[in-house]
Amino acid sequence: MAQRGAAGGEGEPGTGTGNGTGSGEGNGNGTGNRTGNGNGNGNGAGSGAAAPFQPPEGGFGWVVVFAAAWCNGSIFGIHNSFGIIYTMLQSDLGEGENDPALEFKTAWVGSLAMGMIFFCSPIVSIFTDRIGCRTTAALGAAIAFIGLLSSSFTKSLEVRYFTYGILFGCGSSFAFQPSLVILGHYFKRRLGLANGIVAGSSCLISVPLPFFLKMVGKAIGLAHTFQVLSALMLIQIFLSMTYRPILPPSCDSQHDGQEKPGSRSLRQQCWSQMRKYFNLRVFRRKTYRIWAFGIATAVLGYFVPYMHLVKYVEKEFKETKKDWILPVCLGAMSGLGRLVSGRIGDCIPGLKKIYLQVASFVLFGIMCMMVPQCRGFEAVIVICLFLGLCDGFFTTIMAPIAFELVGPMQASQAIGYLMGLMAVPMTAGTPIAGYFNDYFGNYHAAFYFAGVPPIVGGLVLSVVPLVHQRMLQKQRLDSGKDKMLAPEAVVNGELLPGCPASEAHI
Repeated sequence: MAQRGAAGGEGEPGTGTGNGTGSGEGNGNGTGNRTGNGNGNGNGAGSGAAAPFQPPEGGFGWVVVFAAAWCNGSIFGIHNSFGIIYTMLQSDLGEGENDPALEFKTAWVGSLAMGMIFFCSPIVSIFTDRIGCRTTAALGAAIAFIGLLSSSFTKSLEVRYFTYGILFGCGSSFAFQPSLVILGHYFKRRLGLANGIVAGSSCLISVPLPFFLKMVGKAIGLAHTFQVLSALMLIQIFLSMTYRPILPPSCDSQHDGQEKPGSRSLRQQCWSQMRKYFNLRVFRRKTYRIWAFGIATAVLGYFVPYMHLVKYVEKEFKETKKDWILPVCLGAMSGLGRLVSGRIGDCIPGLKKIYLQVASFVLFGIMCMMVPQCRGFEAVIVICLFLGLCDGFFTTIMAPIAFELVGPMQASQAIGYLMGLMAVPMTAGTPIAGYFNDYFGNYHAAFYFAGVPPIVGGLVLSVVPLVHQRMLQKQRLDSGKDKMLAPEAVVNGELLPGCPASEAHI
């Protein structure tokens, strides 16, 4: 570890550090250039110590914010508008009147696409760390483009399971996740604001896109509608090229290839490669484990209102003409919540940001349980406003909390594994609510069920800052014995996630 000015250890010839107790004379400029000669130790006392990395907090970063905003808006705008595509798919098949299970079969097209975003997230983290944000995002946008475009050349539902459900869903995951990670290269103090702008953009497209699809779909048909939507992904391919990393590769990555494989057994070499690509170090942190478990618990009932509110008001209040107001209210308030929570999150130091998630989950759960108490359609609209606001607060603050918990070096893995854990409960929640509706004959039990997991998950998340404080106290006590639990600061010259050696900008 000689090239890290702040880390102790034996130096190597010509690296600017060495053995002994003297001061180092290496040449370090903060960008990984340490080529001078010198004697001394690696305690960081000499002039060879590089300054800690500081994001530019703007500049070209705002171009990256725009590219990430387009990515979030186009991807989730299309996914959130599947209700319109759903009806167009049924009309396009033609034989719907003869197939009583057509609605169930057609729903799987959109369900597969949404599920792939979360199921692929751990794999996307690996690609992001190994080949970079720029390449991963461009590859994902290209796959999503191919999926949407190829969906326009077939009328087979089974083929669209693959083209729209698998290809578009998988491509969306690969394009979306790097847009969160790359922001950590350019922002730290304003990271919450940047995330708020990016996350809020999805609502700016999600709200008008259903009306656009309804008009365009009637005029040009489903096939040409898929082609129009694919243009959004085509633009994203070029915007992904702006995801330029700003740190050079770490010394560890430079020495990876210098290790002699012959000195280890085949089993050890395989295990080493597995650990390199499937990095589970984030789970060593107790705070991350608690945080991930709390969120996975909370999202069990998270999508129930999004899927069943329209059906609920149709069944309870016989409201079919104004039911479109509910998703519009959810989307509009979610956008407002994302913009506001990003700025608020920047003002809250450290892990205290988690309390925003705690409040949003608890309020979300209470609002879900109040839906059966509504005696009119207007009351449901008010609840939708609060539900959308809670969604905005939860979504925006997720990435900044990941950076706080595990640091920027492991943020990509942390976000990926978290979304992977969210996949199963998020997918299972709506069918469970549907079962309650079939069993009891109404949605009352379904919404009571939907409110419990967010409240429980929020209470679990409230423990994270307390556990973190205890860990810091123990860390201070053990600091004299060099038993640091987990370094929170970025090591000088090391690699931020999504910045491989092939893309390092020196």
